[in-house]
Amino acid sequence: MNKPPVTRVLLLEDDDADARLIELMLNEARGHFELSRVSTLTDALALIGREEFDVALVDLRVSDSAGVTTCESVREAAPRLAMVVVSGLENEPQAVQVVSLGAQDYLFKDELDRGMLSRSIRYAMERKRIEQELRDSEERYALAVRGANDGLWDWDLDSGRIYFSDRWKAMVGASIHFEGVPNEWFDRIHPDDCELFGAAIKAHLDDQTPQLMFEFRMERADGMFRWMLCRGLAVRGDDGRATRLAGSMSDITKRKHAEERLVHEALHDALTGLPNRVLFLDRLGQSLRRARRNQAFDYAVLFLDLDGFKLVNDSLGHVVGDQLLIEISRRVRGCIRPSDTVARLGGDEFAVLLDGELKDGDAERAAERIHAELRKPVMIKEQEVFTSCSIGITRSSEEYRRPEELLRDADSAMYLAKEQGRARYEVSDPAIHLAALERLELETDLHGATERGELQLNFQPIVALASGETVGFEALLRWQCPTRGTVAPKEFIPIAEDTGLIVPIGEWVLENACRQMKAWQTSIPSMAQCCISVNLSARQFMEADLCYRIADILAATGLDPRYLVLEITENVLMKNADSMARTLRAIRKLGVRIDIDDFGTGCSSLGCLHQFPIDRLKIDLSFVAGMSTVKGDMEIVRAIVSLAHSLEIAVVAEGIETPEQLRRLRLLSCEYGQGFLFSRPVECHDEGLMAFEMAG
Repeated sequence: MNKPPVTRVLLLEDDDADARLIELMLNEARGHFELSRVSTLTDALALIGREEFDVALVDLRVSDSAGVTTCESVREAAPRLAMVVVSGLENEPQAVQVVSLGAQDYLFKDELDRGMLSRSIRYAMERKRIEQELRDSEERYALAVRGANDGLWDWDLDSGRIYFSDRWKAMVGASIHFEGVPNEWFDRIHPDDCELFGAAIKAHLDDQTPQLMFEFRMERADGMFRWMLCRGLAVRGDDGRATRLAGSMSDITKRKHAEERLVHEALHDALTGLPNRVLFLDRLGQSLRRARRNQAFDYAVLFLDLDGFKLVNDSLGHVVGDQLLIEISRRVRGCIRPSDTVARLGGDEFAVLLDGELKDGDAERAAERIHAELRKPVMIKEQEVFTSCSIGITRSSEEYRRPEELLRDADSAMYLAKEQGRARYEVSDPAIHLAALERLELETDLHGATERGELQLNFQPIVALASGETVGFEALLRWQCPTRGTVAPKEFIPIAEDTGLIVPIGEWVLENACRQMKAWQTSIPSMAQCCISVNLSARQFMEADLCYRIADILAATGLDPRYLVLEITENVLMKNADSMARTLRAIRKLGVRIDIDDFGTGCSSLGCLHQFPIDRLKIDLSFVAGMSTVKGDMEIVRAIVSLAHSLEIAVVAEGIETPEQLRRLRLLSCEYGQGFLFSRPVECHDEGLMAFEMAG
């Protein structure tokens, strides 16, 4: 697989805190960024002279420079370098000035987030590329014109007669007879251009411009309009009055069309033809400004993300995935008004701008129409493909100052919709934004927690219920954050799953749990036959080399494979039953045992339980807790034990807290259990502490 391209970023920033924040944002953003930071303009110019960069992030106020001079210096040193100004001051006149000097964007530090920063970098690089292509195109055109046989014209202002060369006449239509009067020219100019062309001629004749240069559309004899470039120069008498105006006319239609294509490609998605993120944000910005001027004007943003699109790509291929995206874009366009905007933001993300004259509930009704349309199957190459989407909605509000803020909040609401079950919509509110910020901060803190020694393992004994003997331990992950204190697994494990951090964290857990178990077996005779149970996440099972990593860890720690138990939840087991069965069989060949955790709370695996190489079922603690008071829970536990025993699978009951629960489980012939009745999860600072806990 090809590595993603590296974007080389030069950061000119003398504030260490701001520089660190930008570095964290780039680390968390989509894309691969390589950052080089300098704190003075002198160092920046020296580094630009030695190395190549894709984009410069520039703070205008540093120790040896201030204001637009900083921008000018960087631009002079590297004219082809894309530049984004990141300022601590919200200064609109200064922003306009630096953009006019060649910067592609102006960002305010207090409003900066990782999505805005990475998008601004990509937009700056793309805009710089387009500017350079247009400049190169104009230079090539200028060279071509010098050797071209352009149409010439000579206008005697005193007599009113105009001479047209044969080439000029051919551009318009050789079959036309010309009398040499101005109207033969001006009547053919497009109505939208004629008045402006007349104003340009007058300005030159009044000596307000050094030469006449104007582009306009001109009608040919066949009725088609062509783009023309007219150049001219006045001949003046001793009194300065213009007596003649002469020049050339060139057909620049191909160049104009090329420019239009470049602009279109820069603002539209190549696959679907929809507006892209840049154009969408521009239109959203226009709506935001209109709403400020007119309180009656209303708008809303819908952020769409397809559910399970990666599975379509992985199973049916990218060609089918692309066809699905094209069809989805067509359907979404059909659900909104012609005046509204649908954009593809990238990948399987789309956005909709509902613009003006909105009634209460219009945004929600649009989301419902989209959901209804996407529920219909898509037929691609005789293959029925089903999809759905999660939608976040943001309504117009006076609190918003930038279009990126509306898109950000709609994005956050969309993620909430996914967390709530997918194929639904959620409307943004301030709480969602605060939750998103909290999640980002938590995610940032989680990076490097392993290296900083903040993660630790607790161990809870697993007991044979008939004898009371400890037969093993479950390793439980805990995070002791210096700033947050103890962070519950339910708070950080989902984030680790989403970001992929669960893979290195899970490997750390597995290795340390195996190493600890081997140490106990060696130093404590009563634990020689004990097993260690470790949870594996869904994300870990997606790793192609999972079996090899398990084998490597067992070899490195010296733990016999038969003393390692891997726990997997029922939901993970049933996501892709056939693939999971193959992976579990490969793990069993290593000699490792396998438990199903939280059995009875997830997707039903009863129909295919016999297909999996399972050693034990773990009854979820919610059923154990209700055994004494809820008759249904008692019967569920009885059924699970009976089912497991019929398949020759042992049972572990979790969350045993009372002697009565223990008594009932023994009556049901449940083999194993764990819970506060035996021991809470304990830290293992040394072997003596663990032995003390066991004895207690």
